[in-house]
Amino acid sequence: MTIQSHFSLIREKIHCLEIMSSEILTCQRVLSFTVFLGFMIHHMLRVNISIAIVEMVFRNNSNVTQEDHGPRYDWDEEEKNDILGYFFWGYVITQIPGGRLSEKLGAKIVVGTGLLSASILTLLTPVAAHMGYLWLVVARFCLGVSLGIHWPSTPPIATKWIAPADTATFMSHMTASSLGVAVTLPVCGYLIAYWGWASVFYVTGSVALTWSLCWFYLIYDSPEEHPRISTTEKEKLRLEIKPVNTSLKKPPIPWMKMLTSGPVWSVVMGNTCAGCTFFVAFNQLPTYMSHVLHFNIKANGLFSSLPYLVRYFVSLVSCITADKLKKNDKFSTTTIRKFFNVSFFVGAGCLFTAQAFWGYSGIVSVVVFTVSLGLMGFVTAGVYTNPVDISRAFSGTILGVSQVPGALIGYVTTEVVAFFTKEKQGFEQWASVFWMLVGVNAFAAVFSFIFTSGEEQSWSVSADVKEMEKLESQDTVEK
Repeated sequence: MTIQSHFSLIREKIHCLEIMSSEILTCQRVLSFTVFLGFMIHHMLRVNISIAIVEMVFRNNSNVTQEDHGPRYDWDEEEKNDILGYFFWGYVITQIPGGRLSEKLGAKIVVGTGLLSASILTLLTPVAAHMGYLWLVVARFCLGVSLGIHWPSTPPIATKWIAPADTATFMSHMTASSLGVAVTLPVCGYLIAYWGWASVFYVTGSVALTWSLCWFYLIYDSPEEHPRISTTEKEKLRLEIKPVNTSLKKPPIPWMKMLTSGPVWSVVMGNTCAGCTFFVAFNQLPTYMSHVLHFNIKANGLFSSLPYLVRYFVSLVSCITADKLKKNDKFSTTTIRKFFNVSFFVGAGCLFTAQAFWGYSGIVSVVVFTVSLGLMGFVTAGVYTNPVDISRAFSGTILGVSQVPGALIGYVTTEVVAFFTKEKQGFEQWASVFWMLVGVNAFAAVFSFIFTSGEEQSWSVSADVKEMEKLESQDTVEK
């Protein structure tokens, strides 16, 4: 065999490998995996301080030995909860702009800029804490501004890359945030134990910075814009996905019809009420396990992470199930969304009733928080996927609108917990918080059952059709 023949054979093998890799590692799969990692990192940047702050402040219980994990600050319960809570004031500001800008400019630039800024702020958090309490509050506020654009930017990219029958499965990547928490809490527990609380922010900030740079290189807003997508994959996506107006000339938002729509309010109330359960666990569970159940920092990180791990896997299974039910046409989309929403709210209400009575037990508390946040995976197949059902044209805006009270409730829960626990961190004080969650979930179950819909709303269909017709007529005139 000649040298030329050897080279020809090598080229043929390389070509075959390129074809195989393009079929396996498609641009759609790269997008899904990057989005998955992005939401893990999103909550990693939010939850890191929830466990770090346990070792950043002096405890009001003098009977507990305080280990040396870095400098401690004399912040009271109100100041500590302000540090946790002011994140949400920044977070709420960019919810609606994040959704709308992603619809107009694309998620690539919006999400990338937000996560890049958040990674830098995280790296600077120990410096802000050293400079003073107010500097740390400002840093947390700015972190909220940076991360607030992320969640409402997801539906717009789903409408361009994902077939309607697979939407719930793609949206389940949003709850990779819970997987991020499940990984972050135990890792942070060990980082604090061996290198001090400041290492938490240096490690998580560096990971987020690396992801941001990869996002800008790998991700594009639509198959048509992607320079490395194969012709085969592009044609396949064109056949599967309903065309969406990708022009900057987006239809105006029908605010009056949107804000008087029952299905939209179902998304808003569902997101808000689910947020009550989530944020109490998200911000306060490490503190509860430390002060009430007296877990050490390693056990705290491990047991605090368990609910989030369960939530992610329940979310993935429920979203796959929801998509299969939709493909088989056994149930309407409305029935599917109502089932998953109501199941969570009823289940969470029952669990926190038990917690209000027997939450002084470590076993009961771990079971209740694990199962309740596990059931919250149902919300992904319901509330978070629902905006794409009821309005493909304005899905990002709707999720952004629902995130506003959903974010504010995060601040409210920190204030409620501070109100009940500012004098003493005991089970009796926390029981009032648990009863509040019972009432919120009962209300949400009834509201969701009445108003949830899985059908695209008339005001969404007419707005997008009119705009597309106008754009097509303009193209005809120009030709």
